[in-house]
Amino acid sequence: MQEHISHTIAPVWDKNCTALILGTMPSPASRKAAFFYMHPQNRFWKVLSAVFNEPLNYPNSSDQQDAARKERTELLLRHHLAVWDVLADCEISGAQDSSIRNPVPNDFSVILETANIKKIFTTGQTAYKLYTRLCLPITHIPAVCLPSPSPANQGRWPLDKLIAVYSSLRGD
Repeated sequence: MQEHISHTIAPVWDKNCTALILGTMPSPASRKAAFFYMHPQNRFWKVLSAVFNEPLNYPNSSDQQDAARKERTELLLRHHLAVWDVLADCEISGAQDSSIRNPVPNDFSVILETANIKKIFTTGQTAYKLYTRLCLPITHIPAVCLPSPSPANQGRWPLDKLIAVYSSLRGD
């Protein structure tokens, strides 16, 4: 069943960010937690934890969500990474990117004009295709497509391979 979703999670960024990581649209679990990649089976935070060799805590209850958001925000900013999503608005069924209809892109101008973004990464093919079609003509910054950290992508991208590819976020 298609549901109209407006993005309500603010981007994570500051003026020192040099890379912008874009997903497609927050999943229902992420919207509920009010932060990015918070579905318990999504591997985004496990991957970043390994890439930057920084252990993260995983919330077991809603009262631990604030601490998890703070910890993840600090990790991102320490490594000059901004995180947001390609879309501001769309119709979608659950978390199925393939069901997206009527996509409306986010406005990245404030981030791009304030921070020193040198690279844009997307987390998956759908985010990449939507960014390329809707945003690239405005930003003029080509994106690098990283594999989706979604649990649905585990067969093609086991954790060790995701970590190896996401190591490009280190910039070394």
